[in-house]
Amino acid sequence: MSFAPGVMVSAPSSGTGKTTVMLGLLRAFAEDGLAVQPFKSGPDYIDPAFHRAASGRASFNLDTWAMGEGLLEAVAGQAAGADLCVGEGSMGLFDGVATRGCVGYGSSAETARRMGWPVVLVLDVGGQAQSAAATALGFRSYMPELPFAGVILNRVASPRHERLTRLGMERAGLPVLGVLPRRGDLTLPERHLGLIQAVEHPDLEAAIAGYAAFLREHVDLEAIRAAARGLGAVTGDLPPPPAQRIALAQDAAFSFTYPHLLEGWRRAGAEVLPFSPLADEAPDARADLVWLPGGYPELHAGRLAAAETFRAGMLAHAQTRPVHGECGGYMALGEALIDKEGLRHRMLGLLGLVTSYEKRKFHLGYRRAVLSAPMPGFAAGAALRGHEFHYSTILEQPDAPLAAVADADGTPVPETGSVRGGVTGTFFHLIAGEAS
Repeated sequence: MSFAPGVMVSAPSSGTGKTTVMLGLLRAFAEDGLAVQPFKSGPDYIDPAFHRAASGRASFNLDTWAMGEGLLEAVAGQAAGADLCVGEGSMGLFDGVATRGCVGYGSSAETARRMGWPVVLVLDVGGQAQSAAATALGFRSYMPELPFAGVILNRVASPRHERLTRLGMERAGLPVLGVLPRRGDLTLPERHLGLIQAVEHPDLEAAIAGYAAFLREHVDLEAIRAAARGLGAVTGDLPPPPAQRIALAQDAAFSFTYPHLLEGWRRAGAEVLPFSPLADEAPDARADLVWLPGGYPELHAGRLAAAETFRAGMLAHAQTRPVHGECGGYMALGEALIDKEGLRHRMLGLLGLVTSYEKRKFHLGYRRAVLSAPMPGFAAGAALRGHEFHYSTILEQPDAPLAAVADADGTPVPETGSVRGGVTGTFFHLIAGEAS
């Protein structure tokens, strides 16, 4: 399968404006008639939905820590039919974990090198001028084999500031692909897990159109497109479905499932049956499996507790067929959820888990799990790779542990997941089985 050329939009750190640049590039190229395939480097649940809104194509995660070579190629293959790939990095360009995973350490630089994408480095040059070139030069030189397209200067205060900053880049021999004046209205709304979800943005279409117009005025789109490179061909298979008919919770409370999993399920012929717990909908009675993904149940605990049709349907399904929950879905399968005000809300009670958002503790990082019991799609003893990202604290976790879970360095973590009969749950979001 032929592979479209691409670039990787990255930065020295989070908060530099790369998401604004990414969304503006996607929309601007799409407006120019290109089929643009977005990707996200690393385990991000929120950005891909924004990418889809900007480009009109589903965005996929590429993860060198969690994905083997075959799965990386299969995910890259989702660019079939595209004219251009644009990847968005996570954190800083070289940031990853300390212990090697399936292919690498999870950095955006590894993804760019693996895909052959030159890096477009977004630099926040506020508070500096020529000195920004030293930062950019260090990033270009740190991994000499990594292709480098150039820099976009962000938050430039004045024409004089631009001249001085460009002077430094010229001395360092670094192409300037764009200069973005400082504006205070180009940030996306955030909450405790980062950006709000795309479906919750009050006027997402207008925001993305504004980003595209801003980049079209201040960035050399043709130079970025001309810099794009990539691998010649890719192969590989996406993960198979865990059942033939899968009832999948999909609403503002349950929305985090990796796109490559859903695409793999559908391509293999599985029927994905969406339903909304927040709308008090029961899972489809024909489903072989109910899957509750992660999301924000702590923000909707009262509505979930009152959703009697949802509750009855879940309890009926669990009597004869499997149920699985990830992170927020796992919390909803439990006995109770305590919100930030300290109010206790009854959950489904299919597991004994009690969690608290009042007693918040940040849980973040890659997870490797070896299953002690089977879960949908995997036998006992299988090793899984995933990512955990939440603020809730476990108060009670009385059921049998589903897995022995460790972080990226092999240190055990207490969020082992639970199993009770055919009901399973984990705090990590599944990315892949290790054989993938």
